[in-house]
Amino acid sequence: MSRTIAYIGLGSNLGDRKDFIGKSLQLLRETPDVAVERISTIVETKPLSDANQPMYLNCAAEIKTSLSAEKLFHRLVLIENTLGRKRDGKWASRTIDLDLLLFGDEVINSDTLTVPHPQMHLRSFVLTGLCELNPKLKHPILNETVDTLAGRLNDGDFVLRPDVPQLISIAGNIGAGKTTLTKILAEVFKCRAIFEAYDTNPFLAKVYAGNHDLALDSQLYFLFTRLEQLNPTSLEKGKPVVTDYLFQKEQIYAKLTLNTEQLALYQKYYSIVSPTVADPVLVIHLQNPPRQCLERIHKRSRPYEQRIESSFLEAVGAGYEQGLRDWKVCPVIRLSNFDCFDKKTTDSLVRQLQYYLACG
Repeated sequence: MSRTIAYIGLGSNLGDRKDFIGKSLQLLRETPDVAVERISTIVETKPLSDANQPMYLNCAAEIKTSLSAEKLFHRLVLIENTLGRKRDGKWASRTIDLDLLLFGDEVINSDTLTVPHPQMHLRSFVLTGLCELNPKLKHPILNETVDTLAGRLNDGDFVLRPDVPQLISIAGNIGAGKTTLTKILAEVFKCRAIFEAYDTNPFLAKVYAGNHDLALDSQLYFLFTRLEQLNPTSLEKGKPVVTDYLFQKEQIYAKLTLNTEQLALYQKYYSIVSPTVADPVLVIHLQNPPRQCLERIHKRSRPYEQRIESSFLEAVGAGYEQGLRDWKVCPVIRLSNFDCFDKKTTDSLVRQLQYYLACG
């Protein structure tokens, strides 16, 4: 009889947490037609909810089984019940939690079971364990390896929140294709697109022409324009909206274009207004090389951009890499040499985005 490789997430935050995990593994081993192959390192994590709950212990297990996914799932529920699991709500503390994460490459959507686990790609505590067991294991829907999915989270754990605007922010260098991708996504999702106010900034062309006395005016123009665009009261909760910029990019350009006195004043304004803007629920970082970006800049022939040099683009790119390296606000999908005009590539991205949004 053929056997399927499956992966189970284990978690406990009540009582002797390590003992509950150990007992659940032992009960799995005692299950006919189930072989526990490997266990990841047990790690301590914060609860997903905002409630005042004890810390969790989590790990992942790789098993081989001849059971069907449904029968395995029912066995997991029985083990939970045997070990005193109380089902007091979605975010309630529990003696043991056993989630069927993956069952081979099967995709299951029944009344009782969803596989892959519908939010496993948002949980570092799940993906870290899976990476330890098999980093090149592929998510059968997202078609990405678990180490790639884990890299999008920067060790963070996230939940889908329909109570906030579903803001997708496109980050990347000048000429990386942010505006083009924004237009494509807005059309696909039939949603609002918000664009950076390049054409209405009265100071920008003069700054690019070398008038650095106006650099602060230009940065403040962008800052307050974006503050108005990303006011949470003007964005609909639970509905997608796409911007061709990441608000926090302000810091990158300010540090590159302002002198010491200008930067100090700018930082005062930034610290006041930045907490009031809507946070993205997803960032897409276009990591196109500076040479490619410079070619696109020259092709689109915006007069004020023609003085831009590769060294400036390299500095901007480094600023994005540094700023997003430890980003904890939301997941970051990083795309290298992404071609917005390749329909197959864009369609693949759109399919993935749906799993990072809580659209009503």
